Amino acid sequence: MREARRQHTGWEPAWRRAQPKSSYDVVIIGGGGHGLATAYYLAKLHNVTNVAVLEKGWLGGGNTARNTTIIRSNYLRPESMALYGLSHSLFEHLSGELDFNTFYSPRGLVDLAYTRSDVDRLSRTADANRHFGIKSWMIPPDEVRTIVPQLDDGPRKRYPLMGALWQPSGGIARHDAIAWGYARMASRLGVDIIENCEAESIEHEVGRVVGVKTSRGYIPTSTVLIAAASDTPALTAPLGIRLPIEPVTLQALVSEPLKPFLDVVVMAGSVEGYVSQSDKGELVIGGGTDLYPGYSRRGALPAIEDTVASLLELFPVLSRVRMMRHWGGTVDITPDRSPIIGPAGPRGLYLNCGWGTGGFKAIPGSGYATASLITSGKAAHVVEPFGLERFAQGRMIDESAASAVAH
Repeated sequence: MREARRQHTGWEPAWRRAQPKSSYDVVIIGGGGHGLATAYYLAKLHNVTNVAVLEKGWLGGGNTARNTTIIRSNYLRPESMALYGLSHSLFEHLSGELDFNTFYSPRGLVDLAYTRSDVDRLSRTADANRHFGIKSWMIPPDEVRTIVPQLDDGPRKRYPLMGALWQPSGGIARHDAIAWGYARMASRLGVDIIENCEAESIEHEVGRVVGVKTSRGYIPTSTVLIAAASDTPALTAPLGIRLPIEPVTLQALVSEPLKPFLDVVVMAGSVEGYVSQSDKGELVIGGGTDLYPGYSRRGALPAIEDTVASLLELFPVLSRVRMMRHWGGTVDITPDRSPIIGPAGPRGLYLNCGWGTGGFKAIPGSGYATASLITSGKAAHVVEPFGLERFAQGRMIDESAASAVAH
């Protein structure tokens, strides 16, 4: 067997390639991080194992594979700090729990302040974080220079460095490892993961979910969770549920591999850019979203050029580094830039969507809380504020400045 593995044969699949069964207790539409995490916690914590995860393409091939992998919890609103804080705490032990290396790296995160408004915005976040127990605080320019000595801070700098918001436990993890780890453990616990199976419609009778029509046939079930990001509105619209979600493309790129250069995550709202270095040595670089709605997952050179120009404002030493690849993901943005989690429409239907650019860092906490929501029939405390009804009630959870870039 060892010799066979050297020839890349004889490896056991990480998860079972399941075929649809005659019925399920729970069907989860969307085989990304949120859907897989929910399936795992349903089986692990609530003993609900007759679960199917439907993925229209390959597992983790949507936004889970198209993000910049940043993990942090220093949001502004109490509701957000509770949700992202839960997720952050679960990330710390996730590799051990899943018995799978997630490449979690709590290397620290700086959100740079180059204007007076930056200082005011980040100071307000720091005060809120301190009040609610999130370890994140403002640091002066000299300390920023110590943490990130590579920053250009010379006399010809266009923006004066005025400080930064520092979260020492912020960091990164590997996106595909999160999906694979949750999928493997969920499969071991009895969850069916069905790839290349597109959900076409949610069937209901007398105000209750009764099944899902898919590209591979009809699947009876009494409970459906839609965790399909920007594809969610198309599934809810025939049920009379209009979601306040706008699909927008978010682009990112990675450089050629470099020797260790940057050991923290750097964000800068003034130039709309952020960067970290992966375990492979690539610089992972992101910026703002496209300025128009769309479902395209293709990168566009003008947007990439703007993002790289932003990066060079911070690190002009990288001007000769070559781009290796770039891509786009379709983010699902709500009016208050916070997710939608909770029941909707006919009984037995639940939503987990609207994450915008913050979905990756919330995967463990979102899955943990959504599994509790489904099994109890009541909103778990941490996700209760994120229900769809908040938009009709005018009860927004405004995190429009949370990402430090335009979105």
